Amino acid sequence: MKVIKRDDSVVEFDKNKIATAIKKANEALEFEKDRATDAQINEIVDEIASLHRRRILVEDIQDMVEEKLMELQKFQLMKEYILYRYERALIRKANTTDESILSLIKNKNKDVMEENSNKNARTASTQRDLIAGEVSKDLTRRILLPEKISKAHDEGVLHFHDADYFLQPIFNCCLINIKDMLDNGTVMNGKMIESPKSFQTACTITTQIIASVASSQYGGQSVNVAHLGKYLRLTRQKYEAQCDEQFGDNVDKETKKKFVDMRLQESLKAGVQTIQYQINTLMTTNGQSPFVTLFLYLDEKDEYIEENAMIVEEILKQRYQGIKNEKGVYVTPAFPKLIYVLDENNCLKGGKYDYLTKLAVKCSSKRLYPDYISAKKMREHYEGNVFSPMGCRSFLSPWKDEEGNYKFEGRFNQGVVSVNLPQIGILAKGDEKKFWQIFEERMQLCFEAIMCRHNALKGVTSDVSPVHWQYGAIARLQPGEKIDKFLFGGYSSISLGYIGLYEVTKLVKGVSHTQPEGTEFALKVMQSLRDHCDKWKKETNIGFALYGTPAESLCYRFAKIDAEKYGIIEDVTDKGYYTNSYHVDVRENIDAFSKFTFESQFQKISSGGAISYVEIPNMRHNLTAIEDVVRFIYDNIQYAEFNTKSDYCHVCGFDGEIIINDDNEWECPVCHNKDQRKMNVTRRTCGYLGENFWNVGKTKEIKARVLHL
Repeated sequence: MKVIKRDDSVVEFDKNKIATAIKKANEALEFEKDRATDAQINEIVDEIASLHRRRILVEDIQDMVEEKLMELQKFQLMKEYILYRYERALIRKANTTDESILSLIKNKNKDVMEENSNKNARTASTQRDLIAGEVSKDLTRRILLPEKISKAHDEGVLHFHDADYFLQPIFNCCLINIKDMLDNGTVMNGKMIESPKSFQTACTITTQIIASVASSQYGGQSVNVAHLGKYLRLTRQKYEAQCDEQFGDNVDKETKKKFVDMRLQESLKAGVQTIQYQINTLMTTNGQSPFVTLFLYLDEKDEYIEENAMIVEEILKQRYQGIKNEKGVYVTPAFPKLIYVLDENNCLKGGKYDYLTKLAVKCSSKRLYPDYISAKKMREHYEGNVFSPMGCRSFLSPWKDEEGNYKFEGRFNQGVVSVNLPQIGILAKGDEKKFWQIFEERMQLCFEAIMCRHNALKGVTSDVSPVHWQYGAIARLQPGEKIDKFLFGGYSSISLGYIGLYEVTKLVKGVSHTQPEGTEFALKVMQSLRDHCDKWKKETNIGFALYGTPAESLCYRFAKIDAEKYGIIEDVTDKGYYTNSYHVDVRENIDAFSKFTFESQFQKISSGGAISYVEIPNMRHNLTAIEDVVRFIYDNIQYAEFNTKSDYCHVCGFDGEIIINDDNEWECPVCHNKDQRKMNVTRRTCGYLGENFWNVGKTKEIKARVLHL
């Protein structure tokens, strides 16, 4: 039996420690009649040991001891035992971070080091942030959160996201109001940044804004590149004026146009390259590259749509090429993430900009990005609006300003708390009535946890992050002015996440949520989650949103906790992971079109954030199939992404597709490495993020631990 201590460390169950604690309390009693005998102490200890649970919280053990002492009517002893617990708690409150911090410095704290793939936990700058995070988590667990919320997090009842930043008065993610900051200027590090006069300067300022914003929040950010179209036109006009000034009437119009087009293309390429390289080489105060998404949308109502088409094309071309690593090999950069919007003008049905979508498909086949959003479906779900999700893939709700105009940029998410749905199903033991009873209790607990996030931001002044609150990223408040008005009225969102709709359906109904009976139940669960968010929003005037949490690590955390606590349950805890949000389990035999059709009904309910994935085998040689899926996305689902084989050579850094050579061996197409131990050949089917292992035969087949692919 494993015991989970208050600092989240795991130790072997030791019944002698329980006996020692009771005996210590015994010694403090004056009268023999108030004490427990050795036989009674052994009985208490043996009864706890006989539980044979795989996982138990130390607080649960202590609660059981108190209950047994009460049954024995040893009230004075129980009082002394409680006092003993209290004294030990005071000692613990002095410091609980030593071990986790020292193990981090020694590169042994795998949970922290592997939590964020975008952070190199071995560098000093990143370790500073991680050390601060450990302190924040410790204070959050012991002091800042109510004890029942901390306990619920430790038990996997819910997940209190980003506890490593909860100590600071900062929020999750946002849509930067880049238009305001570029058009009206901004301030960074106390220096005035005026509105740019050219495309390249606008790109440079944009990356500076991105880095500054990332340093003062913990989640992702999104930038609509359509606001750069204006500055590309300014650059064209500048080159036209220079050409006229330089050559006058000595050069014909066609020659002038060729000259201007050539110079403009050079500026376009340099500007986009600035964005890509700056984002990937800048380090924020969080010890990582900025977590940023570029939103690629060609709006027919945009006067700069032609310039924006040029910008989108260049972004896709450069992403397809990749960025050189330290060995000079082109690799896929982690950021910026790209989201490409499908509309009537580019949905591969004869639209003017279909050529860009074909380029996006080609890019996806090699680099997995961009993701795809259907403008058609978004308009159905968000009152006719099309807008970017925030960097964390959560969506805002429609909101109008005082003039009645919809506003999305300059808004943000206050934070996230996610509920473990499968655990409710495990506790219900197939009893649907009991499921809903526990579900309601868990919803109340989630509400209280989410309100902790909200209350932590109340009363915060604009001085905490001038780039956000004073210089345009979110607002233009005065120094010392409180941000409270942006926390209410739906201006910002605050999210209820959820994990494991597939597993909870299996537990309660005995079938997958893709089966008719299961679908009915799953939709009922989803609608109830949404109804709670809507009810809380009405009661509090806070923008509660239902968020399909794209948190792969959380899928493993919840499953691991439940497996240890409740044992191995077929098709639930035996897999080592829970399915993400409403997703279809990866082992179900379902084609891409059916999967998207099925999952789209849940995306509409989960309007605070939802994304669906399909895997396309051999993507680089299957462009026609990807194009077919893209057409389908436009008509059927709001937000989708492709997965495929993901290979990596540890010799040269190549992260494309490892080839099978004429000798039927794996071979890196760049450095021609054939040593399988220096290659990572896996699949993104199940989302497993750990190391692969050799199969029993020690052949060239390497298997992913979860699905053995």
